[in-house]
Amino acid sequence: MDKKDFFSHARNDMRGPLDGLRVVEATTTWAGPMAGCLLADFGATVIKVEHPEGEVTRVLPPFLPDSELTLLHETVNRNKHNVTIELRKPEGRDLFLKLCETADIVLENFKPGTLSDWGVGYSDVVKVKPDIIYASVSGYGQFGPNSERACYDPIAQAFTGWLSVNGEPDGGPIKAPTFLGDDLAGMNAAMSILAALHHRTATGEGQHIDVALVDGIWFSSNGNLTAGALDMPIPRLANQFAIAAPVNVYECSDGQIYGGVLLDAHWVSLCELIGCNEVSHCLAPERIQRRDELNKIVEDWCATRTTDEAVDSMVAIGLTVARVNSFSDAAQHSNAKERDMLQMTELSDGSTIPLTGPAAKFSRTPTRVNNPAPTLGQNNSDVFKALGLTETQIAELKKIGAI
Repeated sequence: MDKKDFFSHARNDMRGPLDGLRVVEATTTWAGPMAGCLLADFGATVIKVEHPEGEVTRVLPPFLPDSELTLLHETVNRNKHNVTIELRKPEGRDLFLKLCETADIVLENFKPGTLSDWGVGYSDVVKVKPDIIYASVSGYGQFGPNSERACYDPIAQAFTGWLSVNGEPDGGPIKAPTFLGDDLAGMNAAMSILAALHHRTATGEGQHIDVALVDGIWFSSNGNLTAGALDMPIPRLANQFAIAAPVNVYECSDGQIYGGVLLDAHWVSLCELIGCNEVSHCLAPERIQRRDELNKIVEDWCATRTTDEAVDSMVAIGLTVARVNSFSDAAQHSNAKERDMLQMTELSDGSTIPLTGPAAKFSRTPTRVNNPAPTLGQNNSDVFKALGLTETQIAELKKIGAI
């Protein structure tokens, strides 16, 4: 399909499919901000409530080139508004509750019980906004024996068993190089919020949503939690696949490719391509048993070819294969450009960088990076005045450290 055809009926009067939805986001670091980022990318008005001194991702490296802005903060807080409120002060609490009265959704990712202790938990917000959808993201969930523990992404990976199956067969556990648990929790929170919105539309009822990092990892572990409960072996396979062979990273003359064979028909085609018809009769179970032998055959064939030659030849016969790119390689690929996965964005300090764009494409209500991450408290005046506060009241709140 041509890109122009896909967007032929696109509207230009909306920020996205969630245009008009209002979210109050009291989050920090990544999991909660990721949920808010998804909603903001989809067009919702997301008002991030931040501590007056700023949250940690504003100062966590890596810093962007020639800038005091950080990659993490700019990536996950674009398309949002920003206000500062000290939730631990009574005046800040009252202001937050007033803001929640105007919201469809409240999103938070503090340790369970923290916001309730400050007087802004679900039971507090529902008193001022009875149909509120209040989404809580945490490490272990709002209930359960570990619910009061603090948790970060790699800790969730370790606790769930994910680390134990990641890495080389004869090596030790290795964590994911990205925020796996945080990303999954953020996506689960955003999806759950949309489900709760559907329920509220049908019934008028709001509700409290509980999303745990560990639950998200378990749910997305291809049934491994069930396998563990049944004492089924879960081998650490590195680049191999339990259900496919041959499959591996293969060295070519100018780099590496990753590919493999799942279907018997593809194996026959690959054997014809590389000239090993004597093993083309091997069906899937036998191929898995002989994976080392078959991987060596493919390895030897790739070694005398460039990555482009190997990939093009395999793609031509229907195999799934790709060059092993660095992120720098990937950023230069025409596929990233054509799908708007890098969008030139002017940041708050005046610099311009290619920010990662939204993943989902909507034919009628396109989404994009509309504005960069706001500065700390950038929208205090506009948001608080819309709540009925005067300049004098706003100045007084700032004077006492409530905003």
